[in-house]
Amino acid sequence: MRLGVLDIGSNTGHLLVVDAHGGAAPLPAFSHKEPLRLAEHLDERGAVTQQGIDALTDFCASAVRVAEDKGCADMLGFATSAVRDSVNADDVLEHVRRVAGVDLAVLSGEDEARLTFLAVRRWFGWSAGRLAVFDIGGGSLEIAGGSDEAPDVAWSLPLGAARLARTWFGGDRPDEEAVRRLRRQIRADIADNAGHLLRPGTPDRAAATSKTFRSLARICGAAPSGEGALVPRVLERATLAEWIPKLIALTGDELAHLPGVSPSRTHQIVPGALVAEACMDIFDLPALEICPWALREGVILERIDQISVLSPT
Repeated sequence: MRLGVLDIGSNTGHLLVVDAHGGAAPLPAFSHKEPLRLAEHLDERGAVTQQGIDALTDFCASAVRVAEDKGCADMLGFATSAVRDSVNADDVLEHVRRVAGVDLAVLSGEDEARLTFLAVRRWFGWSAGRLAVFDIGGGSLEIAGGSDEAPDVAWSLPLGAARLARTWFGGDRPDEEAVRRLRRQIRADIADNAGHLLRPGTPDRAAATSKTFRSLARICGAAPSGEGALVPRVLERATLAEWIPKLIALTGDELAHLPGVSPSRTHQIVPGALVAEACMDIFDLPALEICPWALREGVILERIDQISVLSPT
């Protein structure tokens, strides 16, 4: 069947149209996305602004049209950290439902981590053994680990790259003292629950997903996206540590010219790099393998599993 998956993230709204059926990898058929930057459309109360609500609603309405044009039998819509944590989340969701005709489910941080873990497990397979998964989004960091398809542990922290850029740097170029204080806070927050993942022992394989990790890996020398999803890509801790002082010293224009960096996300590169390095340091991981599948694929895979159970062949 052809499915549309509407992902309203803290940075981007993304409709992914896939051809999917049980026992096969979801096959992307079409992609429609816009940089909504909801994590940065929050007022002083933590509410999504009217500008953010209007942009979100317009995008959802366009996604409905695209899904219909592409022949989707169903569209699964969900929102993550920016909507979940906003004080006016109910009003935002009702406006989108009433104007665009889209009913967005709000995923909890734990569900984000769980579904991302499912996608990464299916990508690497059982040979990965005990698996640890890290995902830096715009609004939150998800961490999960386990030996099965469902993780033993899964949790979320408000350490997304866009959130940190807005709250710590305010869009300005970070100074040395601000970076030091942010680095200390990130590591304290991650270390607070690190035992959940470390208690069963060192993972056999550690992986990272989503745009921030892909951009950092590309900066550090990984293959470009044009070489395809099957090319192995790794983010090494030592290389990232060498790059962080360089990233801090670069202007926004200079960051935008680095490989893998979108101009709209240059201000997120430094906080994202600090979170990535902290994950590898605290969990003693010399490198993270980059997985091309993430939350959207996890949502699709779970939906396929549900369909297969209800309609066995």
